[in-house]
Amino acid sequence: MLKWVQSGLSAVAGTAEPIYGPEAIHSVVDGLNGTNPFSEVKKEDLEWRNLPFTNVETQTFYLTTNTGHICFVQVILSNVAGLHTTSQFTCRIYHPDKPEESVWTSTHLNEYAVGADKTNFKADNKLSVVLSEDLKTYNIKSSVNEKSIVDIAIVREAPGFKIGTDGMTRYGTDYEKPWGSMRHIFWPRATVEGKITVNGHMLEVSGRAMFVMALQGMKPHHAAARWNFVNFQGPTLSAVMMEFTTPPSYGSTIVNVGAIARNNELLAATVENVAEHTKTKSDVANGWPEPLAVKFEWKGTAPGEVATPLDALLEAPIPNLVERVDVMSEIPAFVKKVVAGVAGTKPYIYQYSNPASITVKFGDEDYAESGHLYNEATFIS
Repeated sequence: MLKWVQSGLSAVAGTAEPIYGPEAIHSVVDGLNGTNPFSEVKKEDLEWRNLPFTNVETQTFYLTTNTGHICFVQVILSNVAGLHTTSQFTCRIYHPDKPEESVWTSTHLNEYAVGADKTNFKADNKLSVVLSEDLKTYNIKSSVNEKSIVDIAIVREAPGFKIGTDGMTRYGTDYEKPWGSMRHIFWPRATVEGKITVNGHMLEVSGRAMFVMALQGMKPHHAAARWNFVNFQGPTLSAVMMEFTTPPSYGSTIVNVGAIARNNELLAATVENVAEHTKTKSDVANGWPEPLAVKFEWKGTAPGEVATPLDALLEAPIPNLVERVDVMSEIPAFVKKVVAGVAGTKPYIYQYSNPASITVKFGDEDYAESGHLYNEATFIS
């Protein structure tokens, strides 16, 4: 069993880390050599770890509805230094033409608990996230905030995936005893049905969904300096990508994982991916290069006796910025005190919702499809 250890003061306080170099990070993509990195998602992958030291765990469900609403619901469980654990439920509903049906709520949870099976989460007798025994459906109900009342079911369509054997990147000079980690588990293509009440407006929610469970087993600003997240959903195609760049303390290493799904099939999980901001402008509020256009490329090989190559491209302007999130204004006060002490840390998340088209070459087959792109660009330090 993996033994978790701390890296000293920098792991639990707002101190800068020394320059360990790229040899102190063991990327989840190391050693794959372009081969298909797909591993089946099992029950233990979907369990809350609830680790006794600094970490952040999240379950996030992204919804692309038939009515044009873009939503996500998220449960956050964070632990600072093994001394203070907090939990929040975040809900974002957005429609470009219906401000009365758009809302962002972030609600602190008090009485929360992970179920005995470790896959279910409940809080305040008003929130439940329950995974079915066949591991195919999440039922999510929340009335913790009257501005966003949620009652939805997420049903997996294509297989879930993780990269490598456990989806985990390890931080530390000893692979077997890392002092930090990063892990992602994905459902790239699912359906959503249910209702969300936004400021008293009941919305019938039906459409596509994508799910990711993440674990940052260390201080977030030590694990990554920048992020790119991509969620494309079309009539038959889904494309996801998660990229992070480490701080200079770990060699500014880029880790990028993704997948392309078609209907109920996972065509390929991919690790030779590229996320590029092809046009930017300087944000006068913080100095970050705000993306205006993007280019995302996926490259991988499908599983099977005959290796089938896959190449996918999504290139688009992203004029519709939904939200620029000042993370420091959103996180719990206790966490904020720790992060604020780090020089140069000013985290912002840029969230976009735009139409886009993707092209996929899969062996001898070519697919092209228009759909919806939700993407995030995060700048931390």
